[in-house]
Amino acid sequence: MKATRSLIGNGPVRRFARREWGPLHLAVRYALTTQRWRAVPMTLGAVALTSLFQVIQNQPWGFRPVQLIGSVKAEDALWISLLRTPLSLFVPALDLPVWGALGQLLLVFGIAEICIGRRHTLLIAYAATLAGTMYARVGIALGPDSVLGLPASDAKMVDTGPSAAVVGLAVYVCWRYRAYWTAGVVAASMVGEVLLKDNLAGKEHIAAIVAVGVLCWITTVRQKRRRARAAQGRRTGSLSGAPPIKS
Repeated sequence: MKATRSLIGNGPVRRFARREWGPLHLAVRYALTTQRWRAVPMTLGAVALTSLFQVIQNQPWGFRPVQLIGSVKAEDALWISLLRTPLSLFVPALDLPVWGALGQLLLVFGIAEICIGRRHTLLIAYAATLAGTMYARVGIALGPDSVLGLPASDAKMVDTGPSAAVVGLAVYVCWRYRAYWTAGVVAASMVGEVLLKDNLAGKEHIAAIVAVGVLCWITTVRQKRRRARAAQGRRTGSLSGAPPIKS
């Protein structure tokens, strides 16, 4: 028992947890301690909007209006889907419990808002959702005989909810804070989801991860080039007798 407590308390498990989640935990804890709920106003607004859509779409008069502004289906015209996609993040899926969507928004959107800011949170969430929406069209065009394809019946499925955005944000935040194992677990779980239940939602989650992965790669390349230019500028300044450029 003592050996177990020692392993958890001071051994490799604690060192792994500190390395994997330490910076992320400190950022979230500091923001919530100093600002409390003021640290996540966008997240609270998203939860409130999702709750409002849930109440409205369950009214006899409210289902169609919600579908008109936030329902995305692959059979719809592309321009209609693009217009509806931003609000589709906040329309809960009818076949899933709403508390699941609200919990995802509160946890993942809240952490993302604190760690990467509101603008980046919205951009990543939209990019992940849009990747899933566009994949649905490509998958249906490929057909069920392709590994990446989808059956034609999926074109009629209503594709709403924050799940693709949540998956994309989770991977991006973990990458930004070097929680690479956690990002890998999230990605692997989405692959497992597709293997166990091959459906539209699962494959859209994979598309969201791929899109976010591309964004991470682009960001890494830009950062490396920026650092290389800064280092070259410092070397050039030193060789010419000018003071080094301060970053």
